[in-house]
Amino acid sequence: MGQISDRVMRLAASATFAMNQKSGELSAQGIDVVNMSVGEPDFNTPDYIKQAAVQAVEENYSKYSPVAGYMWLRKACSDKLKRENGLDYQPSQIVVSTGAKQALCNVVMAIVNPGDEVLLPSPCWVSYPEMVKLAGGVPVVIKAGIDQDFKVTAAQIEAAITPKTRAIMICSPSNPTGSVYSREELESIAKVLVKNPQVFVISDEIYEHINFIGSHNSLAMFPELKDQIAVINGVSKAYAMTGWRIGFMAGPEWLVKACNKLQGQYTSGTCSVAQKAAQVAFDGPQQDVENMRRVFQTRRDLIVSLAREIPGFEVNMPQGAFYLFPKCDYYFGKKYGDKVIENSDDLAMYLLEVGHVATVGGTSFGAPECIRFSYATSEDKIREAFRRIAEALAKLQ
Repeated sequence: MGQISDRVMRLAASATFAMNQKSGELSAQGIDVVNMSVGEPDFNTPDYIKQAAVQAVEENYSKYSPVAGYMWLRKACSDKLKRENGLDYQPSQIVVSTGAKQALCNVVMAIVNPGDEVLLPSPCWVSYPEMVKLAGGVPVVIKAGIDQDFKVTAAQIEAAITPKTRAIMICSPSNPTGSVYSREELESIAKVLVKNPQVFVISDEIYEHINFIGSHNSLAMFPELKDQIAVINGVSKAYAMTGWRIGFMAGPEWLVKACNKLQGQYTSGTCSVAQKAAQVAFDGPQQDVENMRRVFQTRRDLIVSLAREIPGFEVNMPQGAFYLFPKCDYYFGKKYGDKVIENSDDLAMYLLEVGHVATVGGTSFGAPECIRFSYATSEDKIREAFRRIAEALAKLQ
């Protein structure tokens, strides 16, 4: 039997992909499952973007691409940041990667040494702590419950900083909670971080355009943080391009050089055809993005109203992304036959096996008292899912 490295043994498997796989297995057995486990828009990629990819194939964009991405795509990313966010990053300050996930991992691997602490406002995306562990770092969770709308305060961050703190990873709009930090909240956090220049900021903004409160705000908007922040974004969520695998990092040139060096050794440049599609996504018309955002907002309103009808669910109003993260510990300790619900992972498995609705328990997000629903699916499916959920939960004694 082969010997697996300690590095890999320390990692947890992705809970979201695990539930999605389990859902697929049940579906393959002929069971009708409503899948609310995966964070993937159910829309198709807009036609003008697909056409750009077809043209790229015709024009033989089939060679190795530059490690940091084609200059024309890095310029499109630079223009997007200037136009939409008021941020001044030159194309030379951008690295294009195989999805925002790789961009995040590049930064963590480039700046974190073994034993370094990385602050994780929690609940947080399942991959953040695993990326930190992969780099030999120590994830330090800063907990914010539903009473805080799942948002940490500047005071909490300040209290968590130690001489070993190397970075903070922050996501707004948030996966898994849908929470969005206001400009005022970010300003107070920025003041703490400016006082601690040894703490590097990794700002995950992949859900930027799925925002129900108006303009997007970023910690990068505060110029005094310019040298200690990396902005991560991409095309997956806003343009329904999850499978195209294009993300990018914008940051100081020293970090760009490090990420370029790292990426050059383990993936090189990402897909040439997908890069052409991403350029057109950023440079082209943005009406499809707004159309999808409006649909998500309608679904948000629907799922919140349905979840609030479920006895024992504590539900807040998410302000972005496409997730609902209700507190569900009312059901802990309840039974169905000989099955006892100990935490939200048990509840998620129960809802899948008995209700045939796929969700994700909150444990891997750092909130075992909550459960995540993705409403990146049709209104009819959302209604059917909550009919099944209500029926399944009523069976628990």
